[in-house]
Amino acid sequence: MLRVVYDYQVFSRQRYGGVSRYIYELASHLSEMEDIDVKILAFIYVNEYIKKCQPGLVTGFPVPFIASGQFHKNLARLNNAISQVWLNTKEPDIVHQTYYNQSYIPKNAKVVVTVYDMIHEKLSQFFEHKNILNKQDKTTQFKRKSVNEADGIICISENTKKDLIEILEVDPNKISVIYLGFSANKWPKIEKFVSIPYQPFIFYVGERGGYKNFEACLQAYASSSQLKDNFNLVCFGGGNFSQQELDLMDTLALSKNKIFQVSGDDAALADYYRHASVFIYPSLYEGFGIPLLEAMSLQCPIACSNTSSMPEVVGEAAELFDPNEPDNIAEALKNILFSTEKTKKLVQLGTERIKLFSWEICAEKTKKVYLSLL
Repeated sequence: MLRVVYDYQVFSRQRYGGVSRYIYELASHLSEMEDIDVKILAFIYVNEYIKKCQPGLVTGFPVPFIASGQFHKNLARLNNAISQVWLNTKEPDIVHQTYYNQSYIPKNAKVVVTVYDMIHEKLSQFFEHKNILNKQDKTTQFKRKSVNEADGIICISENTKKDLIEILEVDPNKISVIYLGFSANKWPKIEKFVSIPYQPFIFYVGERGGYKNFEACLQAYASSSQLKDNFNLVCFGGGNFSQQELDLMDTLALSKNKIFQVSGDDAALADYYRHASVFIYPSLYEGFGIPLLEAMSLQCPIACSNTSSMPEVVGEAAELFDPNEPDNIAEALKNILFSTEKTKKLVQLGTERIKLFSWEICAEKTKKVYLSLL
């Protein structure tokens, strides 16, 4: 019997989020396999996903708020202390750390860590601690220590593996590339469509600041009268437009009646994908890019950056552009929006491409990594 434990780190930090969703899905699918015992060791957690786990999978109980500052540090120490007692008693084969801050590891267990991206190191100008070369950045220090001490490393894309080797000089023999999954059951059953008054529209999803490169999206939209005259721009999530974004819209002479910020649950998000004329993803760097899978799963044609992991994820199922060139972004959008044939082809390719990404495949490959370390 293979005994695997996931630590508390991400579950005490994230109520929702990509990393905790990944670990939740991975642990849940592994727990359904034979000859493996899986535990999520989160004695005090805030995460909403693991509340839905099967009985016995999670050891711990939820609290209704996310701690910060000194209180968070004390909570982490408490989680770590309780984990130490539990781990020394149960003696697991594998401890899979959910983030880079070191949690307690029993002497005989093998350690696995997942590296999600190298954004902090590649685009340090967007983060507070910028002295990467002098190794003063805490995130990079934690990551370096974690990957050096791990017995096995999982990267979620070949591009992340390449960057990890180049930047932190990690032994490539320790690294396995395993793509994230996507569940066909992610989207709620359609009971009624959300009223969407903005059609036709270009669709943007998620955070907009920093390396997400929303400013270049606005510049591309503003550069073409064909885009401005025929399509609205709808942004889902990410909060209200900032004053900086509103000022840029004024500078670019963009009408506030053509650009919208909306929000909602997964049912609403799915409806926006279904009704969008194109999904735009102008990020400068991504470790993977879950919204690309969302768009493909809902038959929304994609225009995305030609950098980092994004071409690896979409294959031929997207129109690629240089995210540093607004004119190139605009051309990519027009190639889709004014060609029924191009739109149909990208939707067909995306429908096939999404089949390559499943949590079942992710869990099977991860189990093989665990077994290879014993």
